[in-house]
Amino acid sequence: MIKVLKLLTVGSLIASSSLYAVSTSACVGCHGANFEKKAMGQSKVVKDLSKEDIVKALKGYKDGSYGGAMKAMMKGQVASLSDADIGAMADVIKGGGAKKADDKKADDKKVQTPKKAELIDINAKASDAKRIEKEDLGNKKVVSEETLGLRKTNLYKEDKDTVGVKTDYSRPAPGQSTKFERAYVNAPPMIPHSVDGLLPITQNNNQCLSCHMPESAKAMGATPIPVSHFTNYRPTTVYKNGELVKEGKVVGIQKGDELGNVSDIKIAKPKKSDKLYQGRFNCSQCHAPQAKVDTDVANTFKPDGLDDKHKAHSTLADAMNEGVE
Repeated sequence: MIKVLKLLTVGSLIASSSLYAVSTSACVGCHGANFEKKAMGQSKVVKDLSKEDIVKALKGYKDGSYGGAMKAMMKGQVASLSDADIGAMADVIKGGGAKKADDKKADDKKVQTPKKAELIDINAKASDAKRIEKEDLGNKKVVSEETLGLRKTNLYKEDKDTVGVKTDYSRPAPGQSTKFERAYVNAPPMIPHSVDGLLPITQNNNQCLSCHMPESAKAMGATPIPVSHFTNYRPTTVYKNGELVKEGKVVGIQKGDELGNVSDIKIAKPKKSDKLYQGRFNCSQCHAPQAKVDTDVANTFKPDGLDDKHKAHSTLADAMNEGVE
């Protein structure tokens, strides 16, 4: 009997340690503090599922055998979880204590959550006057190979001490990280979170839209997709009576038409829609994962007009016709 009690005690301790070894902090943004919400308005209410169903779903997301529209995003979230982690997470959820478990874990380790920075200035060190002066080759009597190279290290070795600064793109989950300010007015903002499970973007799978569509962005704490992405600026083009017609004007010089080439059309009439324009559907063609790393060379670039408004918001749609109309 004593032996049985000891085994039960040890088993309880193991289960308890597993329970607090996993964190659900990355989940609560979409699912709620106690998993009472439908994530993005699409998922099942997780707290209403049985523990067995939760384990089955998480394992299915991990091996790709389970899920619908959010399949790719969830696979990235659970990729590093072991079967024990998944079981412990299910225990946390069914105990109604997702938030309590994370609070307990933080208390045990006496972790103080740092206050998030508003925005990180991406230009601060690149335009540093002392660095620019130091790297000015015109002031040097002798220019070494290392000085000429972007690496600023031995060019003939490839060991870890000579390859220069490595860029680390590993980021926290969506909603958990700080942001860089834009490098210049209307620069495409960088992606502040992990993109594991979100790429590649395909015609039938764009997980970015789940958080960044204007109607859901505020609730998710995400940057809303701007109006320019819902606007088609390309000229309306048709082939009519054997001629190419753009914006109602014939294009070509073979018959003395009024337009010599396509570039003579300065800008098309914007055509706004309530749906995302497909020419801007592939988010990662402009937006890239961010990393905090010094630039390879110092520079004197100064972004004109990058005030507080432009550091975090796009005004591209308002400025699209500047210098044309």
